[in-house]
Amino acid sequence: MTIRPVFDANASAGGKDLGDLPEWDLSDLYPSEDAPELKRDLDWLEQACASFAEDYEGKIADQDAAGFLEMVQRHEKIEGIAGRIMSFAGLRYYQLTTDSSRTKFLSDMQEKITQYTTPLVFFTLELNRVADDAYNTLFTANDELARYKPAFDRVRAMKPYQLSDEMEKFLHDMGVVGDAWERLFDETIAGLTFDIDGEELNIEATLNLLTEQDRDQREKAAHELARVFGENIRTFARVHNTQAKEKEIMDRWRGMPTPQTGRHLSNDVEPEVVEALRNAVVAAYPRLSHRYYELKRKWLGLDVMQVWDRNAPLPMESTRIVGWDEARDMVMSAYGSFDPRMADLAEPFFTKGWIDAGVKPGKAPGAFAHPTVTDVHPYVMLNYLGKPRDVMTLAHELGHGVHQVLAADQGEMLSSTPLTLAETASVFGEMLTFRQMLASAKDQAERKVLLAGKVEDMINTVVRQIAFYDFECKLHDARRGGELTPDDINALWMSVQAESLGSAFEFMPGYETFWAYIPHFVHSPFYVYAYAFGDGLVNALYANYEENPEGFQDRYFDMLKAGGSKHHKALLEPFGLDATDPAFWDKGLSMIEGFIDELEAMED
Repeated sequence: MTIRPVFDANASAGGKDLGDLPEWDLSDLYPSEDAPELKRDLDWLEQACASFAEDYEGKIADQDAAGFLEMVQRHEKIEGIAGRIMSFAGLRYYQLTTDSSRTKFLSDMQEKITQYTTPLVFFTLELNRVADDAYNTLFTANDELARYKPAFDRVRAMKPYQLSDEMEKFLHDMGVVGDAWERLFDETIAGLTFDIDGEELNIEATLNLLTEQDRDQREKAAHELARVFGENIRTFARVHNTQAKEKEIMDRWRGMPTPQTGRHLSNDVEPEVVEALRNAVVAAYPRLSHRYYELKRKWLGLDVMQVWDRNAPLPMESTRIVGWDEARDMVMSAYGSFDPRMADLAEPFFTKGWIDAGVKPGKAPGAFAHPTVTDVHPYVMLNYLGKPRDVMTLAHELGHGVHQVLAADQGEMLSSTPLTLAETASVFGEMLTFRQMLASAKDQAERKVLLAGKVEDMINTVVRQIAFYDFECKLHDARRGGELTPDDINALWMSVQAESLGSAFEFMPGYETFWAYIPHFVHSPFYVYAYAFGDGLVNALYANYEENPEGFQDRYFDMLKAGGSKHHKALLEPFGLDATDPAFWDKGLSMIEGFIDELEAMED
């Protein structure tokens, strides 16, 4: 069966002519779900996993450096083929999550690959049983092997939390069950419909109405979101309860001290660094979000703001739709002005089917850049509706894509960047685009609109995400005490909202359910602090660029090319920056404060 064409990208963009919105061409992965190349790779993977286990199980400690290198390269090839298959299945699914055949194909591929790779569970388990002296000797004996050491050091960081071989294989097999809860969440979200003035909209289009100039439209959208979330809240509560309980069981068996420990380990970041970030942001709430939203309340002429005013455009802001070609030109110009190499890296995304931009029924909401595997290329997904914020989303996801292309030379084991650093190029791409737009502002009024929009984006990236992080921390702690009702989860959600947003807001009945649609809580617990980490890091980086522009681009590209081969301390050292210094976060937050200072000065 070949891939069926899906809905026309422009037909569902709210009736707006956005231009020729691109769709993915997934043939660089596989031509179709029944392609002979896919069957060939599945057959190869099954045999390769079996022979790898036969050749190395129980023998890792006996390998010399040359034998260990050969083993690593064989394992890396297995990772690449499995990653290609799952990327193809996953991307097809996200294009149309309501298509049962795509859902089945994804599920079948997950089950096959889980079955094939279960014999490989011994690999990391045995590696962690190699004595420290022998382990260090291996990596000093061979230069080609030595470059893999950072990846294996991260594996060995899990050594204290490792279970028996039999138990680890069992948990590996059980992974498909947790994946099923994630798919239930995705399919439920994608299948929701919202009635706005008799028009049936999906979640992306309805959330988009919260940024409309017309306040009545924003209010209708907010109440309709609350109504539909409320009708489905039992399903969302069940997903969150199950996922949190599964995590609690895993953490308990592994002996992890906190629910966040696993995320910190996978991010290669110290808990105290995350805590310093969190504390710095929470302490800055009054200087950032509280102060900005009080300004916005005055601009909107309101006694009190409602939640549907949070992302409202300013009264002086023109209602403007940015066509796709204009958005592409804006971002490409900003990238090229920073360094022509950056624009060259971004160009194929637009010309070779690496972006899927249109809003379509059944398509997954939100936006992402998926790196696939290092011998193919990334794919970017957007739900482009022509808002100025959508241009910034394009700049953001394209930054991820450029980062992933540059890191690909590190290979499968080292290209993947910890989440804390994965947001660097994306947020930097946004900053470049914003700075170019600000420099070309025609007058003070346009500058004010641009500054306010950037401050809101930064608040959404820093303040809102740290509030999300606090919500997750409370959720997982509370779940350890027993099953949580929807009302319990609602109360946890509301406990972080007033604190982070400030007294300018009033919260409508129903807003307590708005935790339900955030995918990170389900797919990647505690992911969200990475956004704040990335924003603070980029603000500090950009300040460094302005202060010391000589040679910055080369240092920046070297950082992106490193992928996951270096710790954040080593990556930032060439810039004279150190995220372990608590003052580092204040440096990043001061940029947001500076923008708010300028907005306040415009009021005088």
